[in-house]
Amino acid sequence: MDFESTVPESSVPLGDERIEGEISNEIPLIRIRPAKGWGGFNLRDLWAYRELLYFLTWRDIKIRYKQTILGVAWAIIQPLFAMLMFTLFFGKLAKMPSDGIPYPVFAYAGLLPWTFFSNAVTNSGNSLVGNSNLITKVYFPRVIIPGAAVCAGIVDFLIASTILLGLMFYYGIALTWSFLIFPLLMVITTLLALGVGMWVSALNVKYRDIRYALPFLIQLWMFATPIIYPLNIVPERFRWVMLINPLSGLVEAFRATLLGRPFNWVEIGLACLITFALLAYSFYVFRRMEKSFADVV
Repeated sequence: MDFESTVPESSVPLGDERIEGEISNEIPLIRIRPAKGWGGFNLRDLWAYRELLYFLTWRDIKIRYKQTILGVAWAIIQPLFAMLMFTLFFGKLAKMPSDGIPYPVFAYAGLLPWTFFSNAVTNSGNSLVGNSNLITKVYFPRVIIPGAAVCAGIVDFLIASTILLGLMFYYGIALTWSFLIFPLLMVITTLLALGVGMWVSALNVKYRDIRYALPFLIQLWMFATPIIYPLNIVPERFRWVMLINPLSGLVEAFRATLLGRPFNWVEIGLACLITFALLAYSFYVFRRMEKSFADVV
């Protein structure tokens, strides 16, 4: 953080420094504001506020299921019912190929990361506006707010994963050593959701149209991701367009790690590259816009 002290004709200590001048009755003004550019992203600052991240994450989890009849069952209902609808319309009626595996397992393996990603982006995208009273009263690294919204979705992801394990057991699909890559893919998907959510949340503070456009864009993004169809049905000359979407490579990697299939490391590497580039860009944009959050939120 940068500290700017405006003290006309007074002497006020600030750390080890002292501003000398004639004594005056005027009250010193100390302005606390985020540093500009990349220098403002202080990892030590985030570490110092780690308990706040935990508190906000736990608060989001409790609020999500407060005064609900089904409680945490909602974490399972959304991907489960989507899988049933996809199986009926795309698996049974449209006869969509599923790479030789039962379509319910194929669809749910894609819906699991997608549901986490879409919910995390939606919740984090609206998180700054929803916490306006907190932003305008006290300073803390604002990135913690969308970060907490993303972390809260991890709990839903882990709960919903139990249904996938049950489906695999029902269809006789055994886990292999490739399942060890599963946590790494989860981390990359979380970073992607954080990057998109952080960028959207910053834009949403200034442009309130974002909250109305976001559900529509998320829906379009779902159909641009190989969830209801395998990536290999896309013609080779158009497949590079699909791979610009990092979720395409991640969803295919999730299926490979759960079903014991070979990994396409080129797709995974491209997804990681785009994810980290997007994350870095989002941090930069977020820090540039952060100084005006309290004024316009």
